[in-house]
Amino acid sequence: MKESLRAQFNAGWSPPDHKRFMRELTRRMGCDVDFTIAETPVFWPVDVRNRFSAAADDIVALLSDPAFVRSQECEIPERYRSPGRGALPNFAQIDFAVSRDQEGQFVPRLVELQGFPSLYGFQIQLADVWATELARRRDMPDAWRLFLSGKDRYQAFALLQRAIVGDHDPEEVVLLDLDPHHQKTYPDFAVTQRWWGVDPVAPHELKRDGKKLYRVKDGKTIRVRRFYHRIVLDELESTQTQMPFRFDEELDVEWAPHPEWWFLWSKQSMLHLDHPCVPTTTRLDHLQETPDDLSGYVLKPLYSFAGLGVNVDPTHADLAKVAGHPGWVLQEKVDYTPAFQSPHGDGVKVEVRMMFVRPDGDEKMTLLLNLVRLSRGKMMGVDFNRNLDWTGASVGIWPEDPPPA
Repeated sequence: MKESLRAQFNAGWSPPDHKRFMRELTRRMGCDVDFTIAETPVFWPVDVRNRFSAAADDIVALLSDPAFVRSQECEIPERYRSPGRGALPNFAQIDFAVSRDQEGQFVPRLVELQGFPSLYGFQIQLADVWATELARRRDMPDAWRLFLSGKDRYQAFALLQRAIVGDHDPEEVVLLDLDPHHQKTYPDFAVTQRWWGVDPVAPHELKRDGKKLYRVKDGKTIRVRRFYHRIVLDELESTQTQMPFRFDEELDVEWAPHPEWWFLWSKQSMLHLDHPCVPTTTRLDHLQETPDDLSGYVLKPLYSFAGLGVNVDPTHADLAKVAGHPGWVLQEKVDYTPAFQSPHGDGVKVEVRMMFVRPDGDEKMTLLLNLVRLSRGKMMGVDFNRNLDWTGASVGIWPEDPPPA
């Protein structure tokens, strides 16, 4: 989005550059990356970065109000009401569409939020590889920044260590996922294992003795004291995977984040947030009057993952099919303004995920990283960008400030 850097990057780019980049990314990850990686990073100007950071901080502050949290507790299904939830989650994601205001400035428009982890390790590694790639070019800056809230690399790694591992031996912490080695997000799991010493583990690998949980590693039985909780609850519901415990029973284990935050901070929260960047969102079963013209609206399931079930061009017949179902919302359509041009000359739309972290004991959440998705299709996501280059996962970076004279 920084025009001078974008022009320089595009002018010097060629398809072999991306192949070289992907070889290096795969080498550093130590595994294949099974989702689309875009051909470019996003270059964040200071004013845009500050605008999006401020909006993300505002949204998290609204979500963090104890009264707001209490108002959302009715959304937690009984089977997921678990003991031991703290005042705030350990991780949260705030997703913004990059849009434009009437003055032509890039502004954030909220499209999704979740009290759940994201690809923290992967994004750091992705930015590292981009820094290496950009250093090959004489027309680009030599050093780049990624971390927000003024954090340096050492502080960011320490913050994530505390949030993921807590005060425990990393061997006693597991990254809990239904089938970690076959998830598209496995590259992030691999980096987490390498950098923070936390192994990815599936539920069937856990053994139970009363309230305590154990796993076996290299023939040794190890007590599990903390979960880095990466189970997508939609996936748990759809697969009906058998767990070695119920979520609503007391266990002698810490959750990071606690599973109740999946429901407390979610799309449901958008119905109750009052902020200029939040589009008008109404539950379908609470809709007083259906608009005659639906072209400015999107029909969404409240609880979905990766855009599943989202209807960007709903008709009155579509609304009639789900009328009476409480799990659907009609939302004001968010305008994804093309934020920059690809070398082909067409516009690329951008969605930015602002990634928060909170170690146990910290009073507030810290905005630390970003994740970017690029699209040339009707919506974000693989299904809407098939066979299109200059789309997929990316990261926002900016030049390192020069040292003082």
